[in-house]
Amino acid sequence: MPGEGPEHAEVMVVGEAPGRFEDEQGRPFVGRAGQLLGELLAEAGLTREEVFITNVVKARPPGNRDPTKAEVAHWMPVLEQQLALIAPRLVVPLGRHALAHFAPAARIGEAHGRAIAGGGRELFPLYHPAAALRSTKLRETLLADARALGALLAR
Repeated sequence: MPGEGPEHAEVMVVGEAPGRFEDEQGRPFVGRAGQLLGELLAEAGLTREEVFITNVVKARPPGNRDPTKAEVAHWMPVLEQQLALIAPRLVVPLGRHALAHFAPAARIGEAHGRAIAGGGRELFPLYHPAAALRSTKLRETLLADARALGALLAR
């Protein structure tokens, strides 16, 4: 699943890998985490149709496990090509796994909700929406971070 969105999106949202619903529908972020992602984008003043949404790994790992280093290495050239073609102003890694591919030394608990540099790009890391489905406190943090993303984009 390569992802979806406009070919010259200003914002590229990057998750880790497709889950079961994404695998079934062939679209990124369509399950409950995708619904929350839609809410977060709205808080930032964006719509799904305005951003390019993809994953580091383009195929669902068996058993929905974390991708292996070999799987990540296999798919990284595809992600890098997408980044080069779309040339987004801002990359929004979702969660620690996606963040690690852009800024290996960054920790999501410290970097979320603010702009940082990573891999020669401007990043705005957010917690993964799936994590907020398990924690109402994290959901409030994510919503506040999404508003901060909107404020950054408005500048």
